[in-house]
Amino acid sequence: MSLSSRPASPLPADHVEKLNEYIQALYVDREPIASELEVLSSIYGETAIRLWGQNGSGTIRYEVDTNLTQFEDVPLQILVSLSPAYPATAPPQLQLLSRYIGAFSVDQELFGEVLKTFISSKSGIEFVPDSVAVFDGIQSVIERCSTWYSEKLSEEKAGELLREEERSLRHANEDEHTKVSLPPAIDERIPIQSSMPEGIEIIEAEPIIDRKSAFVGRACRITHPSQVGPILSYLLSDKRIARAAHPIINAWRCSVDGVMHQDNDDDGETAAGGRMAHLLQIMELDHVLVIVTRYFGGILLGADRFKHINQAARAALERGRFLDAEDKPKSSTKQNTRRRN
Repeated sequence: MSLSSRPASPLPADHVEKLNEYIQALYVDREPIASELEVLSSIYGETAIRLWGQNGSGTIRYEVDTNLTQFEDVPLQILVSLSPAYPATAPPQLQLLSRYIGAFSVDQELFGEVLKTFISSKSGIEFVPDSVAVFDGIQSVIERCSTWYSEKLSEEKAGELLREEERSLRHANEDEHTKVSLPPAIDERIPIQSSMPEGIEIIEAEPIIDRKSAFVGRACRITHPSQVGPILSYLLSDKRIARAAHPIINAWRCSVDGVMHQDNDDDGETAAGGRMAHLLQIMELDHVLVIVTRYFGGILLGADRFKHINQAARAALERGRFLDAEDKPKSSTKQNTRRRN
């Protein structure tokens, strides 16, 4: 059962015929009401008017099934009661039949406001004797319920934002008191430190996004192989980097006294470091360290991940102007190249 309205019984097959017969019968002694019902049927549709009949005191009751103004998929049921004195001296009485509007339970305040549509001088509408007023009343109720529903949606959204903010603050507080847990291989390989070696500036490229995975390239100029470990350690002290699936995929080249030292690390992404090292070699770069951080988005990328890793590395090198001819240090000859263990 939908929460948006009370359950409505199916309309009988001869509903429209009986409605028209009832309207014609009203023309005999209550012509204004008959004429008004015809107008309402043409506005809201013949199936929107459900007859509740006439009680012993002569009060006519019928239901109007409609929708909110700004939310056409949200139904609204209104009961109309017309005393024998309507429209000569007494106004119609409107009652909200919907127990729920959308997913929100109708409160007593809204229910009372609808009942006072023709009574309250503040929120209601004025009734003029000898004038039909049901349509004006229904439209007033629709507008009031639409406003109420909009406010409820805003309150719900505000509540969600507040809860999200509270969760973020709670997690942030937890993070302040919780040591970042790094993969054992990283802990054993590189001691964590929070200070960058003097004179080192890391250039960061724009991330490459593919199917929720992100690849961030970083590069810096180095003057000695001994700087590599502290730089990687510094990056791992950043919680955002350390939590990545592969935080420090890297490759570097640095010549010292005519001898080329170079190394790379896959950081769990098989062959990724070697591909980056090959990139540095074919570009004949020297005194450079390039690092790619991969954040896994939950979708396997296959071979595309290697393409993105190399693209992220190259983007960092380009942003740091390591590829500019005038800025690129001359690498040592290949005969003097050796791999650093």
